[in-house]
Amino acid sequence: MNFVKMLAVSAAAIAGLMPLSALAQSFTINDVAGREVTFDKPVERVILGEGRMLYAVAPIEKDDPFAKIVGWRNDLWTTDKDGFNAYVEKFPKGKDLPFLGNLTDGTLQTETVVKLHPDVLLLPIGNKTAADEVKLEEMLAGIGVKIVYIDFREHILANTEPSLKILGKLFGHEDRAEAVAAYWKEQMARVTDKLKAANPPKPKVFMYRAAGLVECCGTFGPDNFGLMVDWAGGHNLGSDFLPGYTGSINAEQVVASNPEVIVVTGSNWSQTKNAKDYVNVGPSAASTLGDSRKVLNTLMENPAFTGSKAVAGGNVHAIWHQFYTSPYQFVAVQQLAKWFHPNLFADLDPDATFKEFHEKFLPVAYRPGYWVDAKASQ
Repeated sequence: MNFVKMLAVSAAAIAGLMPLSALAQSFTINDVAGREVTFDKPVERVILGEGRMLYAVAPIEKDDPFAKIVGWRNDLWTTDKDGFNAYVEKFPKGKDLPFLGNLTDGTLQTETVVKLHPDVLLLPIGNKTAADEVKLEEMLAGIGVKIVYIDFREHILANTEPSLKILGKLFGHEDRAEAVAAYWKEQMARVTDKLKAANPPKPKVFMYRAAGLVECCGTFGPDNFGLMVDWAGGHNLGSDFLPGYTGSINAEQVVASNPEVIVVTGSNWSQTKNAKDYVNVGPSAASTLGDSRKVLNTLMENPAFTGSKAVAGGNVHAIWHQFYTSPYQFVAVQQLAKWFHPNLFADLDPDATFKEFHEKFLPVAYRPGYWVDAKASQ
């Protein structure tokens, strides 16, 4: 018997000695990077390579989103302080979890990853190039840590549902992942089906990305919020200039494009370095929307916007930035559709939709304030 056959027989014999329960516990995930990742037992210890992944974990691990999380990046705290507060108030252990740095800027502490003994490090697909450059997968494999890539940002149509199902497998709640994905599709269809039937003209829309953090004129290309604009029945101007999901165009291009609608993205960036003049919308922002409206109107004094049809017609709005990296895009699409086609979607209530989603799937109470108009409602 040659050596290769001996190894095969030995492996088969060892497998034959393994308890059937152990074999039954193994499972394989196909992540959004096209990798097969096999686990020989249920996952118990997880690191979130992006803190905002909590938005997707929470509806799947509803009883305690932090039950299996042993560490996370600090971006939820820096980019959505109100959302961070809502979760750590309900689950205080979240505040005590160690923060990790960001792989893409070289601040991820691999020593901390090792000390936490995770079964899996969840990374956004945008981190894969940086991970490959430092051979992170090979290094962690040596200590039994798997990497799994998910995506709610770069290719939201292709990857949102698969990413939810990946999390369902990892956290042992495949039924809940299926339910969240089904709700996502159902709520999206309330917009896309009606638009398909009515086929209204598409207004020209400029999405001003992260105003107060990004200089004019940061925006979105043909994915992420750009794709959400299309789903909501608008024409995303950033798609005319940018090949990727995000980037910047110059003010002259905005002026020449003359948008009919302007939508700013905002959040509670109070913990973000150098953040100023941002529009605070998001969970718990309802009580301060008057202040947010003032900031939004001040932003529109930029020469890129002052002469636009959007400003002249009062069709200027702000929406929660974090819809762009969560499985909650259906809420943003519904609100965008109401701004773009108010008569067609007069009976649509995105606030009620998001409140229902919280009641069905999330462990924290709904706190409105996710969007604001430049003009106060009459």
